[in-house]
Amino acid sequence: MYRDHTRVVQIGDRKIGGGNPILIQSMTNTRTEDVEGTVKQILALEAAGCEIIRCTVPTIEAARAVKEIKKQIHIPLVADIHFDYKMAIAAMENGADKIRINPGNIGGKEKIKAVVDTAKERAIPIRVGVNSGSLEKELVEKYGGVTAEGLVESALDKVKIIEDLGYDNLVISIKSSDVMMCVKAHELLAEQTNYPLHVGITEAGTLYSGNIKSAVGLGIILYQGIGDTIRVSLTGDPVEEIKSAKRILKTLNLRKGGVEVVSCPTCGRTQIDLIGLANQVETMVQEFPLDIKVAVMGCVVNGPGEAKEADIGIAGGKGEGLLIRKGEILRKVPEDRLLSELRQELENWK
Repeated sequence: MYRDHTRVVQIGDRKIGGGNPILIQSMTNTRTEDVEGTVKQILALEAAGCEIIRCTVPTIEAARAVKEIKKQIHIPLVADIHFDYKMAIAAMENGADKIRINPGNIGGKEKIKAVVDTAKERAIPIRVGVNSGSLEKELVEKYGGVTAEGLVESALDKVKIIEDLGYDNLVISIKSSDVMMCVKAHELLAEQTNYPLHVGITEAGTLYSGNIKSAVGLGIILYQGIGDTIRVSLTGDPVEEIKSAKRILKTLNLRKGGVEVVSCPTCGRTQIDLIGLANQVETMVQEFPLDIKVAVMGCVVNGPGEAKEADIGIAGGKGEGLLIRKGEILRKVPEDRLLSELRQELENWK
């Protein structure tokens, strides 16, 4: 399996590659210069399960803010750099645990060397990022458009620039908003390098479309054993990215832990607000560090049978419902107490 044989890269106190667990990343959407606002968002992301956070560093004020942010958070911080090599150096000097650059847009060889020299002195890994939206003109012409082959060639060219400067503490990311292009690019790249790969579908979209595209793309890539760290890119609250990433990994059996909620799609037999109840349950169970399955079913006719594979479940009826454990009915519960009774069972779960 590819990810078992990638190089191990240390990012702060976390490791990726070499068969280590796939880590979940996100990116802040605050102004990095706003230390208080950025820290607040990162702490919320930590609570949701974020394991590596990336912040944009477009100004020297943002680079200096990295030092203050680092004092108040508990996960590695990656500085995202575009165009200005001085920001990469300043971010590392202020404690960034990793930097993300595209060597093609931060200047000539001397500027790249200055960045690499600083990273080398401090043993800071560099994520080499290539995006389909910024693929070099000559590669677009060579391949007759933006293609997976062009993305891979671009990424490996950038890696070679840094390798030629005597540094190989690298992570590679190649992203596209075209899901199947992204899949093919990762398949090609995994055959040609053993650097750990950061995987994501860039500009995936809103909570609805972005989740679908990310689940399909990441699902195919990760299932093949490709990918050492991931980000689900969504237009919205970044906490939603973490929830989605955790669910993708859990669905692929790449991560254990966390309550899994299953619920029926409703039908004409449903006599309770199952949609509202299921959403409440899904929110509530995030408080519990349990590795169990919870079922939320809409009727007492098929509910007990359908919930048999779950550890605990509720099945709604008219004005009341059933509390079910391992397929066995525990008791009838008034509809307005179903949620609280379920909570009690989770609190007492052994």
